[in-house]
Amino acid sequence: MATVHARMSMSLDGFVADRDGGTARLSDPAASSGSEWMTGLIRETGAVVLGRRSFDMAEDPDWYAGNYEFQVPIFVVTHTPPAVLPAENEHLTFTFVTDGIASAVKQARAAAGERAVKVIGASVVRQAVRAGLADELHVLIAPVLLGAGLPLFGDPELDGVTLRRTGVREVGPVTELRFQVLNPL
Repeated sequence: MATVHARMSMSLDGFVADRDGGTARLSDPAASSGSEWMTGLIRETGAVVLGRRSFDMAEDPDWYAGNYEFQVPIFVVTHTPPAVLPAENEHLTFTFVTDGIASAVKQARAAAGERAVKVIGASVVRQAVRAGLADELHVLIAPVLLGAGLPLFGDPELDGVTLRRTGVREVGPVTELRFQVLNPL
């Protein structure tokens, strides 16, 4: 059965977006384009659960088909599906899930087979950890301080979650931390 990896990039001071909602300072193009690290992520990923805010970051939703690194089934957690569905291809499909994170993860696990499900987006990462649906937590630490913005872990309901570090890896200037979630809430 697929394992669920909740993953997110954040600044050293814990923000996933700056005060204007931007994420450009958190990205390292060298880590994304054809690196051994990214090739490994792509190979291990069988499905993605994406938050609606993260989905909307693409100015043109049709961009995902053929351009997004994970050409797999994508399950977008949302209250309202878009009026016009984005382009799909033989590998990348979209399902807009309106009945919560548990339903999205269940559907993504079925689609992923033996490969991992990646949960991407601050809100859905917190929801997956809080609901006990995440097996692992992967945090990419960018070497920047944003000072303010959208925090990844500013959720008092996460109090009590225990993690065990399973890996640390340098990916260009970014540091990837991997944890097993030991006691989901």
